[in-house]
Amino acid sequence: MNKAYVHGYDLRESVRLQDQAATLVDLLHGDTVYPPRSLVLEAGCGVGAQTIPLARNSPGAQITSVDVSAESLVEAKRNVEAVGLINVQFRQADVFTLPFGPECFDHVFVCFVLEHLARPVEALRALGTVLRPGGTITVIEGDHGSAYFHPDDPAAHRAIHCQVQLQRRAGGNALVGRQLYPLLREAGFTEARVSPRMVYVDSTRPDLVDGFIKKTFTAMIEGVRATAIASRMVEPATFDAGIRALYRTAEADGVFCYTFFKAVGRKEGRAEPDGPANGSQPISSETNSTSSAAGSRR
Repeated sequence: MNKAYVHGYDLRESVRLQDQAATLVDLLHGDTVYPPRSLVLEAGCGVGAQTIPLARNSPGAQITSVDVSAESLVEAKRNVEAVGLINVQFRQADVFTLPFGPECFDHVFVCFVLEHLARPVEALRALGTVLRPGGTITVIEGDHGSAYFHPDDPAAHRAIHCQVQLQRRAGGNALVGRQLYPLLREAGFTEARVSPRMVYVDSTRPDLVDGFIKKTFTAMIEGVRATAIASRMVEPATFDAGIRALYRTAEADGVFCYTFFKAVGRKEGRAEPDGPANGSQPISSETNSTSSAAGSRR
């Protein structure tokens, strides 16, 4: 799989991911609840920012969270333990070569992973092999083409486009949100349905002004400054003007909109009532349970 993570692995990015998860928990995760004793695979858990709301919403489910980055897994385990959650186990694994037997999970959850992959359909098919017939897959992604704001500013759009280009060069797709339905269908999932989740921010929502405009979206774009300039995508003055314009939308007369996409599909076939949801553990080809996922930092 593509292991390039365009946002980087430093402390600042880890803090940004935690801020993003805390800000968007209800919007993205409020309707994801798994039955007690369900076996759930979270693919690409990163530092555990999405693992925490996932596990909190389904305290009776058993969640296995995997990631390719050992460093991210150490942080994810620390973050999950810090909030007292006990229904998560971690494994280091690549989404394309999962160390589990076939059809051993009731549900699969994937959040902010496909945007980093050059072969998203192949990844979804690989995840489908460990999903039981009748089981669901939930996929959440953003789409940077959905960002619009007031006051509008061409330099801000130019800065955002730098991030989109860098992600494309790394093999990913920052516009993947709009493609979730065809991707799930191509990967063989049925009953695919997608719901747009818009973040609308103005000065009446100071929590989102701080948590989303400043600490999530603008911080993400600002984080690619050095790479964008080194790649000669943009002049430093233009990029900096764009960042100022994005922060300008956080002022009293500013408005910011962005859309996430949440998709749910089902693996064809009927669920077996006496399958893994009876409390058994997923079959693994390895015995080492270090903790890991698919290669993003969520």
